[in-house]
Amino acid sequence: MRSYFDFTTYYLDMVGTQKKTKLYRFLEYIPGTLIWVTFFLAVVLSFTNSLWVIYFIILFDLYWLLRVLYFLIFIVFSWRRYARALKINWYERLGKEFPNKWSTYTHCVFFPFVKEDFHIIDCTLSALLHSTYDPKKFIVVLGGEERARAHFESMKQLVKEKYDGKFCDILFTVHPDELPGEMKTKGANLHWMGRKAKEYFDSKKIGYEHIIVSAFDSDTVVHEQYFACLTYTYCSTPNPQRASYQPVVMYNNNMWESRAPMRLASLSTTYWMLTELSRPDRLFTFSSHSMSFQALVDVGFWQNDIVSEDSRIFLQCYTHYQGNYRVVPMYLPVSMDAVTGPTPIKGFINLYKQQRRWAWGVEHFPYMMTKFFPHSGIPLKDRLRLIWIQVEGMYTWATAPIIILLLGRLPLMVAPSQVKTTVIAQNAPFILEWLLNASMIGLLVLGFLSFFLLPKRPDITPKHRMIYMILQWALLPISLIFFSSLPAIDAQTRLMLGKYLGFNVSEKRKK
Repeated sequence: MRSYFDFTTYYLDMVGTQKKTKLYRFLEYIPGTLIWVTFFLAVVLSFTNSLWVIYFIILFDLYWLLRVLYFLIFIVFSWRRYARALKINWYERLGKEFPNKWSTYTHCVFFPFVKEDFHIIDCTLSALLHSTYDPKKFIVVLGGEERARAHFESMKQLVKEKYDGKFCDILFTVHPDELPGEMKTKGANLHWMGRKAKEYFDSKKIGYEHIIVSAFDSDTVVHEQYFACLTYTYCSTPNPQRASYQPVVMYNNNMWESRAPMRLASLSTTYWMLTELSRPDRLFTFSSHSMSFQALVDVGFWQNDIVSEDSRIFLQCYTHYQGNYRVVPMYLPVSMDAVTGPTPIKGFINLYKQQRRWAWGVEHFPYMMTKFFPHSGIPLKDRLRLIWIQVEGMYTWATAPIIILLLGRLPLMVAPSQVKTTVIAQNAPFILEWLLNASMIGLLVLGFLSFFLLPKRPDITPKHRMIYMILQWALLPISLIFFSSLPAIDAQTRLMLGKYLGFNVSEKRKK
């Protein structure tokens, strides 16, 4: 009952993985340095020049309020598109608008795994088989690891017994251990699977331009209309080989069984995904994504020496095609398991590690800086925009909850008497309280929308558990600090210190 999706710390010497220049290593210092300089100045200046910090905190809270309102506008906008997409019969529309074109494409679906139970893989393949799309248009690639060869062989046998002949084909690959230049990551397995799939397509003489690739986690359950919608979007997109396709990512397979902090983290990720989908100029691929196999071959497959291969593949394509690459939003969901554990403490540890793994996307910053600026073919404004999205997002992820919820009161507490008697100091508590209360509007909207994201309540789950789904939002401030800000600070500090994250499997449980 484990998923390939979660990562935790493990120390790497960089021999055999990446040879980093002094410039690259210097760039790795920047994100973590920005965070710690902010915290240092906030504390020191609270004692030495508290009035400046009071002004800063008020302006920062005002900025955050505007950002929350901005966030809500795009949430509502995306929500309407999401609700509308769920009602469309994409398979029927595909047949009407592209009657001869859609059947020329084959879907190659990658599922890397290590030691997941057959129940996990079975749910995933069953959803694929029973979708509205023709199962004979699927080539399924199941990629195991050499270090878990015995488990792979048993899984292979069980999958063959149940699904042999159900799809166009099922490929089984085993990723060897200790390949030169690799890290032990999901990306390394995907890289190997991609190369083996290429050998298969070459032997079958199938043109890469006719293959649409989807990279999923082993617990990904697709919406029944997902591949019809993907094919329709691919057929209707100009120059579709120069785009990746991003669905709504949800972690609700086991929502009713998971604990409140896990649910809050899962819902927050889905809300963030919805807002990003409504702004495609900001969109990176995240977790589950689809793309042309031709583009995948052109860039040399997923990078095999990093942790965050899901977003990096977009950047690889973007730089390879000199900016002529984009992410196209899709408003249908794919569902995965929320992280959990056998005990509450173990579950919280796993959640922390998962959030830290996602925050490790900060490793893209030095990559973007070194790759973007030699590319004169990419407009400067586009390069700066994507770098700003990366830096601002990672910075506020780590600092905003700490500044708003903890450091905001410090200058008021330690300010000298002559500062406390000023108008701004006396009114600051009321201003900050008003700004925070206004931001709670967003919390109410998110809480309301969350009920529409819940899967059907299992019969074994008591009805009163719905009360917990309401009360859980009171834990959001605590969750933001311990399972959002601190993991992000941890990740960016480790990058700054050269204590690099690697691969670790953590548990997900699904009844």
